[in-house]
This record gives sequence, structure tokens and C-alpha cells, in this order.
Amino acid sequence: MPFYLKELDIVPQVAGLQSVLIVPCRFCPAASLAVREKKPYIELFRKFLRTEAYELFIRALKRRLEDEGLKTAVFDSKLPHHFVACMWTSGRRRKLAKHAAKFEGVVVLGCEATVEIVRDAIRSNDCRVIEGMENEGIMNVVPTISFPFNISLVVEGITSVKEKSQI
Repeated sequence: MPFYLKELDIVPQVAGLQSVLIVPCRFCPAASLAVREKKPYIELFRKFLRTEAYELFIRALKRRLEDEGLKTAVFDSKLPHHFVACMWTSGRRRKLAKHAAKFEGVVVLGCEATVEIVRDAIRSNDCRVIEGMENEGIMNVVPTISFPFNISLVVEGITSVKEKSQI
């Protein structure tokens, strides 16, 4: 069950920065955008494991930040096991730290766990971590398949997640 995430306006938070690295998780944010825009989550033969609605969102965010005068890049990988940020290997986290060292800020597109993983990975860098999304709940989804092997998600409900203290 993926988190239902809402995009945040990050432009005020990047004010004063020269450069930002966009770090997307490709699971919950992609599912959230696909559901909200009523688009397929996966179009296997067209986009493979990428969600078009999310890819368009990332490109639009990058363009908007560039219009604000920031140098931007997206921390990306074509490998499927790198898509879910909360399950990144230590090697992937080291690669993020190395890449983020070239930027003043990191915009995280994902849940609170993704933000913490990024924050921990780049702790030694002097980089500002900016949350680009906010958790609104957990989606109860039913996947549907249509020709030619497109997978869409039908939301049966969203369960609110209350903030709990950390253990």
C-alpha cells in the first residue's frame, strides 16, 4: 500500500540557493500522481517501469527551478532496484552523498522515510534538505490491467496517518 503524497511549493524554500539536486523515489510519489491524474501507473511497453505523470512532474519541477535561476539535476537510475528510495543499498546512498556534494540543496520527492534516508546519506555535506512532498495518508489501491499491459491503480480509500513520536 503506497503512501498518498501531495506536492509542496518549494520555491520559497530554495530562495537564496544557487543549485539543487532533485532526488525522487519512484514508488509512492509516482503512484500518487498516477492516481490523482487518472493515468496509468505503469505502461510496460511504452515507458517500461516509469510513470509518465510522475516523469512529467519531475521535468516541470526542474524547469520551474531553472526558471528561478537555479542549476538543477535529477538523481536518477535506470535500475529497477533503485526505484524505491526507502530500500536503497548503502552503495546507492554513498553515490547520492557524492553527487549531492556538488549542490547547495537537495529536494526530496518522497515520504518522510525517504527524507530521512537522504538526510542521513548527505549528513557530511553542507547541503540543505528540502521536502518536496507531504504525506496525506496510505492508499488502499486495486491494480487493474489493460491492453497492452498497462497497470492502473484504483483507489478504494485513503487512510489518514497520524504523526507518532519516534522510537
